[in-house]
Amino acid sequence: MLELVDLTKRFKQQYAVKNLNMFIEKGEIIGLLGPNGAGKSTAISMMSSLVEPTAGDVRFNNNSILKKPAQLRKVTGIVPQEIALYNDLTAEENLQFFGRIYRLKGAELKRRMDEVLDLIGLKDRRKDIVKKYSGGMKRRLNIGVALLHDPELIIMDEPTVGIDPQSRNYILETVKRLNAERNITVLYTSHYMEEVEFLCDRIYIMDKGNLIASGTKDDIKRILSAEKTISIKADRLNEAFIKEIKEHPLVNNIQVEEKEITIMVAKEVNIFSTLIKMAEDASLELSSVAIKTPTLEDVFLHLTGRALRD
Repeated sequence: MLELVDLTKRFKQQYAVKNLNMFIEKGEIIGLLGPNGAGKSTAISMMSSLVEPTAGDVRFNNNSILKKPAQLRKVTGIVPQEIALYNDLTAEENLQFFGRIYRLKGAELKRRMDEVLDLIGLKDRRKDIVKKYSGGMKRRLNIGVALLHDPELIIMDEPTVGIDPQSRNYILETVKRLNAERNITVLYTSHYMEEVEFLCDRIYIMDKGNLIASGTKDDIKRILSAEKTISIKADRLNEAFIKEIKEHPLVNNIQVEEKEITIMVAKEVNIFSTLIKMAEDASLELSSVAIKTPTLEDVFLHLTGRALRD
């Protein structure tokens, strides 16, 4: 359905995206992951025809969109990272405004508005001014705007940032339902790995403008087949203990949270007794040291050297 071929964007001598190759099949939910500055937003802007690439091509149904983007724009909905609504208008008035931009009018516009408001759960709040909405309700209306023209493809750039868990779950379930019931193709970026685990069929991981991994969730996790992930938990952690682990030559990667340290070591390495000795030297009492089943977050840390939310 959509293919990126050696897609490149350079600003002066700095590459934002370099030789990016991706494909999206009809009906898939694709995850696009990367830390801040990885080039995700630039890639999205190029694939949606908003930014012209320095080199490469974007092909929609085997036709280049670089000179004729209208064919893609007609069937694409964009949910931007920032809320794109008029706060002093009602939900209904926002949908009317954007519906006219999509060239919807009359009975067709009313029908689509009713369908969208029902889908996003705001039918009873349609006449409320948007500035009175919660953050989650604004996010849902933002998605509703992107769905007005019944798109085949929807690009969602971190659609759940800064909202409550209930609204977040509602959005995730809505994305699943749109894909299952309407066969809408979804490109989804997120800073929450559990969302990608829940939604996506395949995943692309970017870092510093380059594609560094791609495949199904199981394919990605197999990248760690030569390593194991160890979780170290304590009621409190101290800097001496963390510093010693970071500097240990057998530790390949480390992620530190409030009461847990996650490290990666080669599969054949036995480091348990060493970790316990380190804790004793740092006057630290551990609550557990255990091998974890590899997660997407572990792979991401292995590939980029940082957590997804860093």
